[in-house]
Amino acid sequence: MNDLKIVTGTSNPELAKAICDHLGCQLTQTLATTFSDGELRVEIGANVRGDDVFVVQPTCPPDVNRNLIQLCLMCDALKRASAGRITAVVPYYGYARQDRKVSPRAPISAKLVADCITVAGAQRLVTIDLHAGQIQGFFNCPVDNLFATPVMLDPLREAMEGDPVIVSPDAGGVERARSYAKRLSAPLAIVDKRRQKANSSEVMNIIGEVEGKHVILLDDMVDTGGSMCHAAKALVEIGHAKDVTACASHGVLSGPAIQRITDSVLDEVVFLNTIPPRHGQHCDKIKYISVAHLFAEAISHIYMETSVSPLFL
Repeated sequence: MNDLKIVTGTSNPELAKAICDHLGCQLTQTLATTFSDGELRVEIGANVRGDDVFVVQPTCPPDVNRNLIQLCLMCDALKRASAGRITAVVPYYGYARQDRKVSPRAPISAKLVADCITVAGAQRLVTIDLHAGQIQGFFNCPVDNLFATPVMLDPLREAMEGDPVIVSPDAGGVERARSYAKRLSAPLAIVDKRRQKANSSEVMNIIGEVEGKHVILLDDMVDTGGSMCHAAKALVEIGHAKDVTACASHGVLSGPAIQRITDSVLDEVVFLNTIPPRHGQHCDKIKYISVAHLFAEAISHIYMETSVSPLFL
């Protein structure tokens, strides 16, 4: 793998190093600093002419815009250095929730981000659990949207006791929850939330049987934590669940999320390390699982020009 290069910015260097450890290669040195006026500076510290280069850079908080621009600058630097192929490995794809027009004169930000990444020089995208699968269609290049299922299943099996139930926190996540329930041979339930009228509180209804059961609440991301914590509360108070464990691919954890999780009825919250825990954010209920081996395997398949399909089974 002499012509395989892994470069990274400042958003999640620990994940990039872990991917290199699985691949048995060294992280290519990259200079990523900021000028005094706030402009970003990027410089690749090794020859990449003709090489297969993978840029590991989630566009995640606490500074989504900075991380996105840094990703684009690295891709552009590699393109101008005559890299053979440039693959953007974006474990968390920022702006994914803005995937359509929700009001007049509003942008489709997820599409604009896709254009920025490809124009900068990326010829392929590798990510995991996109908030909306149709974002793959925003790119005019191959996109590998990996699933978190292979990483999450083993910890879930270990945590399963008695008669577990897989629960989707809303109607939009039913397909994801069904996939887990099928693999774990567990029943499925749904939290149905709705407002009876404007400015009234949400009414939670539990579709499915959770009374006395160990509940696994599944979602793709947790931002402020409101929806997940309210769903967990409804499962315990209305559905009379025995306990609730939450699992999500991306722990955005903005605003009051940490405090909400701390004060919630949740026993444990499991995230992938697509977004690194931020300094000062600590909660004994939160656990992170490394996704480095899955990305390393995807990179290996792409580099060797073999099928990536086995990773989706």
